[in-house]
Amino acid sequence: MKENNMIHKVAVLIDAENIAPKYAQLILSEASNFGNVVCRRIYGDWSLPSLSSWKTPIMDCSINPIQQFHNTTGKNSSDSALIIDAMDLLHEERYQCVCIVSSDSDFTRLTARLRESEIYVVGMGEQKTPASFRSACDKFLYLDLLEKEVKKSENIAADEKGEQIVALRENDQNGLNLQTVIATINGIIDTESDEDGWAGLAAVGHKLNAKISDFDVRNFGCSKLTQFIRAQTVFEIKEEKSQSNPNIKVVYIRKKVKRKR
Repeated sequence: MKENNMIHKVAVLIDAENIAPKYAQLILSEASNFGNVVCRRIYGDWSLPSLSSWKTPIMDCSINPIQQFHNTTGKNSSDSALIIDAMDLLHEERYQCVCIVSSDSDFTRLTARLRESEIYVVGMGEQKTPASFRSACDKFLYLDLLEKEVKKSENIAADEKGEQIVALRENDQNGLNLQTVIATINGIIDTESDEDGWAGLAAVGHKLNAKISDFDVRNFGCSKLTQFIRAQTVFEIKEEKSQSNPNIKVVYIRKKVKRKR
């Protein structure tokens, strides 16, 4: 399903009744990081005045609106339509990645089913998204945090190398909890490190994303994993030339060693 770690065809399915139209451009921009966004669909009852603000983003972003009337008061028929379409896309066997954009836990079972069929699932929603849906995804992105990072410039401070770092935030949710992230990294280092305690940062990053689906260095104001690690005081980093290609530098990480006085 994945070739050279690149996912080629991506389908984006948006729950309009659960996601604000201000995120439209951001959604497609993030989805394009996983491959070519071939399918763009958004679901809702477009007869509702509350969804009228989606009109301009739908036209500007060339998203295909799927009409789904509410047959019963209090029931969201759009969820069912999205789920049915997602399963149809699965059986077409054309897509390697499906982005489900919603803060609703109703898509948890769908996400699990897609992953069972080796479809890479990216979830997008706000911080209010239930943990059940977040953890079911291969990768989960917080749209509200990403939007703030795009707009936030006045609180950014440059580090010694000219890179930009925002004060690290802490939160009581999985990938937003700095202590949880650091503890997970420590556990990965324990299993991946050599006799001197060094572990390849690339391998650590891969396992970190697998263990905490909603971890994203941008949630902490960083642009790269190396930058995030350097901002912590509990890790050491070193760079060495690759044995197979001297022009490539390999980055290693280990727990900071306490020096004896």
